[in-house]
Order: sequence, then C-alpha cells, then structure tokens
Amino acid sequence: MPPPPIYRIATPEDADRIAHLHAESWRRAYRGSYSDAYLDGPVHEDRRTIWRERYLARSERMYTLLALDPTNEDGPLLGFACSFAANTPGAPNENDDPKWGTLLDNLHVTGEAEGRGIGRQLLAASALWSEREYPDDGFFLWVLTENARARRFYEHLGAVDEGAEWSDMPGGRVLGHRYVWHSIDPLRPYAPARIAGTEDGAARIAGTEDGAARIAGAEDGAAHIEGDPTSEATR
Repeated sequence: MPPPPIYRIATPEDADRIAHLHAESWRRAYRGSYSDAYLDGPVHEDRRTIWRERYLARSERMYTLLALDPTNEDGPLLGFACSFAANTPGAPNENDDPKWGTLLDNLHVTGEAEGRGIGRQLLAASALWSEREYPDDGFFLWVLTENARARRFYEHLGAVDEGAEWSDMPGGRVLGHRYVWHSIDPLRPYAPARIAGTEDGAARIAGTEDGAARIAGAEDGAAHIEGDPTSEATR
C-alpha cells in the first residue's frame, strides 16, 4: 500500500504543477462536456495562465491545498483543492457570491491516486479552513450535470443540490449544479487530522500517531475539490 500523502498549502512556486494536473484532469474528465479543440489544444497554456495570475493576485481569501507523494515531494501532484472565500477580489475565478459563502472552485486527484481517500481529505480540509476563517459563511461547489458520479459522491457526503445554472467556460457553455453544505459535520471524519495553529501562525493539519500526513504552513495559499470521482467537482 502506498504511504499516506503529505498535505501542504500551495505557494506561487507550485503554480505550474497545479496547472498541469488541472489541465490533465479536465482532459480526462470533461471530454464531451468541453470542446475537443480546447482539450486537445490550449488547455495547458490556459490553465498555466490562470494559476500564475491567481498567485500574482496573492489574495488571502484564496486557499489552495496540495496532496504530495512523500517519496517524491517535488514530483507530480497527487491532488489539489482550491477555495475562494465570498467576495474574493482580484483573482481569476473570484467568488463574488455573498449568499452561499466559500466556493470550492477546484478539486482534482490524479487517476493513479484515486481510491485512496485523497479527494475526501482535500474536501474536508478545505471545508474546515472555511469554517475556521469565515465561520459565518457557507461552503459550496459546482458540479457539471453530466458528472453523475461526482454528484452522487457529494450527496453521500452531505451536500444538497440547490439548482443549476449555465456558465461560459473556456471549453464551452456548460450546465452546472450548485452543491451546498448546510453543515460540514458529515465532512469532519474525513479530515486528514486535527487542524492546529503553529508558532509561526501558519495553519497546519498535524499528523496523527500512525503517520497521517500534515498540511504544512506557507507564506500564502489556496484550494480545489475533485474527490474520489474522476472529474472536477466545480466549475
């Protein structure tokens, strides 16, 4: 069995690795939802531009969490999640919806790492970050209509479908469903470990006695959700 992943808050130096996994996940999961011309063409360049711009904005209301292979921390990511608190200014895909709270904008896990619970852990850690930093806000994400597997996954974890909207995405026009957690209690058991502050003030998910991974602090950070299903959960 592979060792448990290391969870770490992303830094600007991680932007290109995040973009690579983001693009490859879209190519694998969104075939038929996004145009082939986009997925076979500029998707990698487009995602690199987006992630570099996100870190140029350096918004404190963006939280990105990485899942790393402990045997190769500088290698390809196992997964990542990116969240935006409500009314996040100055970042691409900003969340300007005050009603629903924190948006889990991205959540992706590599195909090779599926089935290990990494998506659940990224999702739970992102929800706990939102609760800790913005306790009066909600927590939600978008799922494409065609992504029945992901929709069942989130419903199983306590999310409620609050309706669908059309959106213009880089790969085409898509219909997405807003899934909302009115309580994040169903997610708590899946957190990698407890969340505790560190001496330098960076948020950390402390490891457990059996070696569960931790979220190491960084100068800044952000997050995204894909879960165990092979497809991006959000827009």
